[in-house]
Amino acid sequence: MNYGITEEQTMIKDAAHKFLAKECPAEFVRAMVDDERGYTDKIWQGMAELGWMSLLIPEEYDGFGGNFLDLMVLLSEMGYFALPGPFFSSVVLGGLTVMEAGDADQKQAILPGLAMGERILTLAWTEMDGLFTPEAIRLSAALQGEEYVLTGAKLFVPDAHVADTIITAARTGPGETDVSLFLVEAGSPGLTLTALTTMAGDKQFEVVYDGVKAPKSALLGELNQGWAVLRKVQLMAAVAKCAEMMGGAQKAMDLTIPWTKERVQFGRLIGSFQAIQHHLANMLTFKDTLTYMTYQASWRIAAGLPFEKEASMCKAWVSDSYRQAVAIGHQVLGGLGFMKEHDMGLYYKRAREAEMFFGDADFHRELVARELGL
Repeated sequence: MNYGITEEQTMIKDAAHKFLAKECPAEFVRAMVDDERGYTDKIWQGMAELGWMSLLIPEEYDGFGGNFLDLMVLLSEMGYFALPGPFFSSVVLGGLTVMEAGDADQKQAILPGLAMGERILTLAWTEMDGLFTPEAIRLSAALQGEEYVLTGAKLFVPDAHVADTIITAARTGPGETDVSLFLVEAGSPGLTLTALTTMAGDKQFEVVYDGVKAPKSALLGELNQGWAVLRKVQLMAAVAKCAEMMGGAQKAMDLTIPWTKERVQFGRLIGSFQAIQHHLANMLTFKDTLTYMTYQASWRIAAGLPFEKEASMCKAWVSDSYRQAVAIGHQVLGGLGFMKEHDMGLYYKRAREAEMFFGDADFHRELVARELGL
């Protein structure tokens, strides 16, 4: 594999950095925490015009036809600027699920609108115990005549309040993996959304399904075959989240290192003290190793190679490394880093949340052990 990026990916990276530096300053990120929607039409439309929503979508569905490495480059810039909004839930979670599970008609009906930024998706998976395992899916979908009736609740559904379609994982049989996916339209009778309080201020919801009806055509993919799709999407989404963390780790360094070259204590720049130098050396080590792990997993996905072990290795390592890198930044900055007005707090909150998304480090270490036959 090659850890470099192509000329086209460099263009994606540079364009994203320029756009987000202008449209997504830290003040905007803070404002969106208190905003009901969590993003603006202006920035969403700008992202659509740059082709970001279409990046992974095949050309036959009006997409760019890019690969996972292209997405990794873009998500890294989004992580650097702590971009709020439904891009991840719509394009990564929703888009990947439709591309993996949908038939030709479903893809044609959904993906062109997604590519244009005109349709927003999200994925409702986790329930009360928060586990990413098939037995944890208890929301039921029972066929009654020509419709499925969905009953149950989902937790931590990202951006459900702005989604046009909520892809819902439901139990459709007695077997452990008898799980199916359904396209549930926003505003369906019996669908209730309740906003959850989150550490980083992102928009997550409890979604209650009280006899929500969905036509047979709303079944995404085949009956009882949804778990294999969810498992694959989970691992790809975990690597995608690592790409965001990769950008956040770089930002944490960019917030920390200049301070050590300006702050004077005991008559010396603090960067001249060995303890600070060791902290920064560790910070760089965390940042570089998590970058290499993310590149490796992304490359295997893009190349169409088996990636299960590498994805879990990546998520386990990056979750821990990003948290530790940001924690070092706090220590070096001292009291300044703990002030609400300082940007480091934005990244620490996101680091702690990102640890839990799509399985924490312990969850993925267990998956790696299974891949080793243990």
